[in-house]
Amino acid sequence: MKGPREKIVYLPCIYRNTGTEAPDYLATVDVDPQSPQYCQVIHRLPMPNMKDELHHSGWNACSSCFRDSTKSRTKLVLPSLISSRIYVVDVALEPRAPKLHKIIEASDIHSKCGLANLHTSHCLASGEVMISALGDPKGNAKGGFVLLDGETFEVKGTWEKPGGAAPMGYDFWYQPRHNVMISTEWTAPNVLRDGFNPDDVKAGLYGSHLHVWDWHRHEIVQTLPLQDGLIPLEIRFLHNPDATQGFVGCALSSNIQRFYKNEGGTWSVEKVIQVPPKKVKGWMLPEMPGLITDILLSLDDRFLYFSNWLHGDLRQYDISNPKKPRLTGQVFLGGSIVKGGPVQVLEDQELKCQPEPLVVKGKRVAGGPQMIQLSLDGKRIYVTTSLYSAWDKQFYPDLIREGSVMLQIDVNTVQGGLKLNPNFLVDFGKEPLGAALAHEVRYPGGDCSSEIWI
Repeated sequence: MKGPREKIVYLPCIYRNTGTEAPDYLATVDVDPQSPQYCQVIHRLPMPNMKDELHHSGWNACSSCFRDSTKSRTKLVLPSLISSRIYVVDVALEPRAPKLHKIIEASDIHSKCGLANLHTSHCLASGEVMISALGDPKGNAKGGFVLLDGETFEVKGTWEKPGGAAPMGYDFWYQPRHNVMISTEWTAPNVLRDGFNPDDVKAGLYGSHLHVWDWHRHEIVQTLPLQDGLIPLEIRFLHNPDATQGFVGCALSSNIQRFYKNEGGTWSVEKVIQVPPKKVKGWMLPEMPGLITDILLSLDDRFLYFSNWLHGDLRQYDISNPKKPRLTGQVFLGGSIVKGGPVQVLEDQELKCQPEPLVVKGKRVAGGPQMIQLSLDGKRIYVTTSLYSAWDKQFYPDLIREGSVMLQIDVNTVQGGLKLNPNFLVDFGKEPLGAALAHEVRYPGGDCSSEIWI
């Protein structure tokens, strides 16, 4: 938390489903207020293929390699959600102008792992890199993990034992002091590829479980059904490596659930925050969920943050008592219920009126708050507005036309509170090849969601 303030950030930009026939790329953005290039994309590294759907990223080394002086964050690992390729990018030679280091083709992952549609990348204390998968090469659901050599980035095989994958996959977090990893579930690649169909929910095709793994034996030891927990996406243990609890955001049911270890060594889960749906007209369903799509824990484990992509608000909760989070900050950043839009709110348990559209530096913001990243000192949040190109196209067609943005939120770390910085805007609608969809933010020195301490 006492590290230097971030001066540049990396984030993938996506062209799949936008109508622009160009490859996805890694953008480098200057976020140093003292720089003449502040709020500008200063470098673009295009991938050599089309329609990869870059999504999340991770490092070749992180805090899990503490005390190993041979390890440093020199390579950014970019798994592709749709093409299943993995790109390894060198950020050490020229941090402001990264270069492509290696491409791992999908065929290599298919043949050695029987996996596809890659999501979360974490580095391990062993020096290896582990990446979660959503499916098999045919697009069926399969929650396995690809293991890469951390030096050569050769595919070593699966982390889990043969035949031991979870029924579905998405995100994961490990806590070695308690010999545990927990993974989450989205859906099968064939289900998510072209958009969201409510009938797929009724058919039970979306995830509703957490999977508890033995970290040493690489096998599932417990599966936790989530009561009223549909589509558990991002999962975070507390950063304290001694902690035996954490939180998961359930997107469709719009709640936060706390998981924790029992005295007997088993694990349980309980709902601790619920965002009530809004009764609406002019939308695809009569009730609109908040759709919690990203969550973060501050490095000191004091605050939890999450985004409601559809309702349009970003929230801060004090989790000093993890069993009873307390709302301390909220800011609306666009969303589907703004005044003057196609959606009319008929009944709202939280708001007295629909929020105003967000305009920053003359740009009306399309979409809603989605990926969030917190500065190391906890005083700034960077927010992007794209979720996944097929869902962006379905829920926010104007986001496809206008492009996503990156915003900055000032955080009160004393009493709590969130406030938009009106002078910060990175407009990906003005990119040279056309409006792009920017996704997850990474700092060169690691951040709240990349670092695991052991």
